[in-house]
Amino acid sequence: MIIYTTANSKNDLEGILALQKRNLAASLTNDEILSQGFVTVDHSYEQLASLSDHEKHVIAKHNEKVIGYLLAMTKQSRFDIPVLVPMFELFDTISYNDKKISEYNYLVVGQVCIDKAYRGQGVLDHCYAAYREHYLTKYDFAITEIAGTNLRSLKAHQRIGFKEINNYLSPDKTEWVVVLWDWKNPGITTEIRRTP
Repeated sequence: MIIYTTANSKNDLEGILALQKRNLAASLTNDEILSQGFVTVDHSYEQLASLSDHEKHVIAKHNEKVIGYLLAMTKQSRFDIPVLVPMFELFDTISYNDKKISEYNYLVVGQVCIDKAYRGQGVLDHCYAAYREHYLTKYDFAITEIAGTNLRSLKAHQRIGFKEINNYLSPDKTEWVVVLWDWKNPGITTEIRRTP
């Protein structure tokens, strides 16, 4: 039986990191990246624990093993992970419903990953349902950015209810797509299209 809960122990955080390491782009072949997706940021234990001090990460566990996770990142974590500072700076400049993102009380989905053996079984959907249920009364919406080449993740987030609100090229010429899941209007979706 798969349990959906929050990461509440050192073992839970270490389980997140183990799953993350197996799914970093640097650990995968080009075919795996295209077909299975990938994660970008390689967190340290200290960074993950620091994020968790503000809000707990949502995890899926099977037989005590972390098989999926959604990281939670708040405005207070803005400077905790240097590679993500430009994302927060972007939130100061872009709008949603005629209001700057930074003026909302939002929660950043810091990273998402499901163990390869459990993909296609609804684990991501259940993780996001738990995420929304856990944080719905505290935040206006969930927001994140996804590499434009990560087609599997873009399609999965569209299915969940995220919609594209912005995209940009980073200095290294990577396209990033900013997507938002409005918890007040969870059924609104727009198609996110990208080519490999």
